[in-house]
This record gives sequence, C-alpha cells and structure tokens, in this order.
Amino acid sequence: MVDVLGHSSNWKPRYKLMIHQLLHDKKVVLASASPRRKTLLAMLGLTPLIIPARVEEPLSAEKPYLQAMRHAKNKAQTIAGRMDGETLVIGADTIVVLDGAILGKPADPRQAVEYLSRLSGHTHKVYTGISLCWRKTCQTRYERSLVEFAPLSETEIQAYIETGEPFDKAGAYGIQGYGSQFIRRIQGCYFNVMGFPIHLFYKMIEDLFKENTLEI
Repeated sequence: MVDVLGHSSNWKPRYKLMIHQLLHDKKVVLASASPRRKTLLAMLGLTPLIIPARVEEPLSAEKPYLQAMRHAKNKAQTIAGRMDGETLVIGADTIVVLDGAILGKPADPRQAVEYLSRLSGHTHKVYTGISLCWRKTCQTRYERSLVEFAPLSETEIQAYIETGEPFDKAGAYGIQGYGSQFIRRIQGCYFNVMGFPIHLFYKMIEDLFKENTLEI
C-alpha cells in the first residue's frame, strides 16, 4: 500500500526531527491549565497529560524574563517531583510588560479597562519562559515578542471586556481570539504571545533528545 506521498506501508522516515517524532515514546505532562498551550501542543501532534501546578507566582524586582523563567521552572519542578524520571514535564509562564510595569491577569472589569487603556496605541513586550524537566534535570529558556496595539476607544474597550475574553489572560487580551482585531503588528514569535513559543520549544526538545534526530 502507498500513501499520498508515494511511501509504502513499511516506509520509515530517515530523520526524526518533528516534535511528535522526538517525543513519540515519551510520557509528556503539561504543568499548566492554559487551554491555549494545550491547543498548541495538540497542533504539534502531542496529547500531554494535564496536571496544573498550583504554585505561587509572586512579582518581584527581577527582570521580567527572569521572573517568567523562574515561574516556569517552579511549575515544572513541582510536577516533575511527582513523576518518574522518564516523564517529560513542561512548565511555562507568560508575562506582559509595558513601560517596565508587569500587567498580569486582570482581577475585575475595572482593572481590565485600566490595562487595555494603557496598552492602547502602544507597543509592549511579551515574555514566555519555558522549562523542561526530564531525568531530574531542568532546562529553562525564554522568548520575547513585541506587540503593538492600535488606539482603542472607550467603546471598543467595553465591547471587548463584554466578550469575557480578557479575564484569564496576562495583559487582559488574547491575540488568538477577539483581541486579535486590535493588534496592529507584532515583532517576534506569534505563538509566544499566545503563551507558548513553539520554535523555542522545538530547539529545547532537539537539545534534550538530539541523539534521536540523526539519520536512521
């Protein structure tokens, strides 16, 4: 039997470079309740076990990228401590920064209005830290993207808040949802703004399992 690419049924790829191939024999756990991260991993052919890490994420005077990395590592380590060493645990944390101030998830509609008003017409930074724990070691890195908001009217802000989308997202917006209509441009990784930089994840996975990417 031949598939759509002309490969016979016993054909095997020469290189195992796709994420789902690198992780095909690994138990994968996502230490996050984020539906966006789950969706992105599913897009890559992964079906991780979802075990949210209930850890504190206090803000500090550290640089934002260091905070994102620290939170991601704390999440991954918390869950990895419950798993066997062969389980790959993924932790991630996203931070939105405008003029040096961190904008977290809005606590209520008033704070959502405040955040969106501040973002209106300005460019902000989005940092996501990723931590991968496997065999009792953790590898942690981060990605940064720049996002420019179009100017928003009070009516637009109120209409967006009424969708309910801002309330579980850092910075009070989702680039993959209704909030996309207000984004003028981005510089850097789009998926980072969603909360999971895929190319960075790929490079980290490649580094962890690089002996499995060679020609078969």
